Parts: sequence; C-alpha cells; structure tokens
Amino acid sequence: MARLFGTDGVRGLANGEVLTPELSLALAASAATVLLEAGTPRPRVVIGRDPRPSGQMLEAAAVAGFTSAGCDVLLLGVVPTPAVAHVTAGGGAQLGLMISASHNAMPDNGLKLFGEGGWKLPDAVEDAVQAGLGQPRRVTGAAVGRVLAGGAQFRERYAAHLLESARTPLAGLAVVVDCAQGAASALAPEVYRRAGAHVVAIHADGDGERINDGCGATHLEQLQAAVVEHGAALGLAHDGDADRCLAVDATGAVVDGDQLLALLAVALHERGELTGDTVVATVMSNLGFVRAMRAAGIEVLQTAVGDRYVLEAMRERGLALGGEQSGHTVQLAHATTGDGLLTGLAVLDRMASTGRSLADLAAVMTRLPQVLVNVRTDRSRAQDPAVLAAVARQEADLGDAGRVLLRPSGTEALVRVMVEADTEQRAREVADALAAVVAG
Repeated sequence: MARLFGTDGVRGLANGEVLTPELSLALAASAATVLLEAGTPRPRVVIGRDPRPSGQMLEAAAVAGFTSAGCDVLLLGVVPTPAVAHVTAGGGAQLGLMISASHNAMPDNGLKLFGEGGWKLPDAVEDAVQAGLGQPRRVTGAAVGRVLAGGAQFRERYAAHLLESARTPLAGLAVVVDCAQGAASALAPEVYRRAGAHVVAIHADGDGERINDGCGATHLEQLQAAVVEHGAALGLAHDGDADRCLAVDATGAVVDGDQLLALLAVALHERGELTGDTVVATVMSNLGFVRAMRAAGIEVLQTAVGDRYVLEAMRERGLALGGEQSGHTVQLAHATTGDGLLTGLAVLDRMASTGRSLADLAAVMTRLPQVLVNVRTDRSRAQDPAVLAAVARQEADLGDAGRVLLRPSGTEALVRVMVEADTEQRAREVADALAAVVAG
C-alpha cells in the first residue's frame, strides 16, 4: 500500500476513493492502538475540524474509532488547526486530530494527527499507524471510551493564550481580516478586536461550502481591494484551517510569508530573543530573504518544504522562529505548530510597538522575481533524467543571478517548477521552458 500520509497528514477528496468514513474510523482506531501499545492507559484525544460539509461525517467516524479502542474524546468543534495542537499540549491529551484540508477546495478534506505535547507525529509513528490499519484493539463494556464535554472552555483557553502573546496595545489599529469562510471565521475577528484592533472581517460567515472559494490566503485580490476601500493599515488573510497568515499593506500590496518571517526575525533579533541568531526557512524561500537575513546578521537554516520539517529543525537546534513562504510561521515560544492568528498578532504588535507601517517593515527584504508553475503530472517526473538535465542547463545559465527548484507536491499529483531570476521575464521564460520538459 502506498504511503497515506503526505507532508501534512492524509488529504484527498472527502468520501471519494481514499478519504472515506471507513478510513477515518480505521485511522483513529489504529492511532489509538499505537498509543495503547506504548503503555498509555485510557488516552484522551482532542478533535477539531473546519466547517467543510464533510467534516462532521469524518468526525463521527473518528469518534467511533477512538472510543472503540478505549479513548475518551474531547470535541472542540470548528477551530483552527493550531487550537487542536494547543489543547492537546495543555489539556492532558495524548493525541489530537484536526479534520481539515487547509487551503484546498471544499470537496477535499484531511486528517492531521498531533502527538502528546501538541507536536506533529514523526514519519515513523505515522508509518506505524498506517501499518496498523485493519488491526485495531477493541474494548468492551466500561472500557469503551466516552465523548467529553467542555469544548467551549478549551476554545476560550486557546483565545486567551493567543492574546497573552501580544505585548503592545493595538490602540485601534485598523485591519481587514479575510477568514476564508474557514475555521477562524468567528475566532480571528474576536481575537484581533480583544487585542485592541479595529477589525473589518470579510469572508467570515463560516460557510464551509464556500471555504477558500476565491478568498483567504490563496486568493488575496478581495482583501487587497477591501484594505484600500476601508483605508486600513493592513489586511491579514488566513486559510481554511488558519495555520497560515499572509498580509496586505495599506496600499494593497501583498506581503508574503518570506517578508513576514523576515520582519519577525529582525524583531526577535533586536530583542535578543532569536536563538542562535538563526531563522529556519524552506528551500522555497525567496533568495532575497536569504540575502536580507545575512545582511541583518541572521543565519538562515533551510529545510525541505513543509512546516513539519521547519519545526523538526527548530526543535533539533533549539531555535525560536521558522516558517514558509506560504504563510506558515512557527514561533516556538508560543506554539508547537504554525499558527496564523499568532502570526497576525505578532505583525500587529510589531507595527504598534515601532509606529512603522507594514510596507516599511516589510522593506527589510527585496524579493527577487519568482515564478511558480504547477505541472499536473506524475510526481516521479521530477526525477526523470531528461528533466534533471534541463534543470542543470538552466541553472548554469542563471549562475548567481537566480536559481531553480523542482519538487513534487507532497499533497497532489503535481510537480512544482520554481524559478527566481533578476527579471520577471527571465524567470517566466525559464519556468515555462522547464514546465514543458516536465510535462513531456
């Protein structure tokens, strides 16, 4: 059987060929069995979901799987992914499950597991869970797990935790928040208001049928227009499960994850809180980010794409900050995973404490033109000899003025072709040429 888990859990078309209620039940039972075999008596499991229509179906199946193996289950309802990690870490739970396909379209869904302490599961544990599918331990009588009350109380604890991270009153700082009709539709506007900001919320009905549909962190156009229309200081965009945050400055210009990571790294560096004077980023980070950090006296440690790999490097080296261009930012002093609301508060706090605009703060780095082309094909094409030879030729032509990154997607049947160059035209030419080779 092919590996179920991608870079961020199991993801696919909900109720399609793979991501079925049967899989949700079996995966939950197997995860519980792995924990029980590790000697954990009567584990507690935390479950959250985004508002997709399929979420309740998969949740019900997961509850059956966990309780059949003797786990008690705390249902949080609709919450951001990092809320599940936070409650798992602080709520005496041994396992957390988030049911969400993050930024994917509504018909998809996903199953994302967190281990004790709120950490994402290592590959070896995910492999053990997959290997145990269809071989669950079942209990009977009083040993069967129960569904616990108290989800609202834990949601409030998560909100209070977020607010504790803000150092500076936001004093009416005007922000437009795009909630992507997702998991943070109620929570994000509330938290930013409680921190002192004047908030205009868009795409915040929590309508799961429209999640990520032309809105949120993957579609910034409406946020850009709203920021200008309302004369706001900035806009913040979350994705469907709110573990991402991207921004828009007062002019409507996009501030991407690299720029947000750069301004937060400089802030921590100035306060002496950037451990090892090092920030963790992925190989997808813009070359301009790397250059800016080095100019600021900050080392950049690069990892494979995926916030789990960023986090692994941070934990291994004891580092404080890491993130991805896509808007996943991990602040290890406050969270065990990427948290879009935590990122948004940190950006607002930096603006309020310095009195500087987002555009000014983001100017710490100059982005090289970057073009990304997604080629829908078998992921093995990324290792085809003809493709690798074409990449080598283009890299030689670019020299120090740019770079090429070719990688298979961790969640879809795609090969991503990313090119940076000194001009947009040159980057586009190289990306299109390589995409044609990949497509065959």
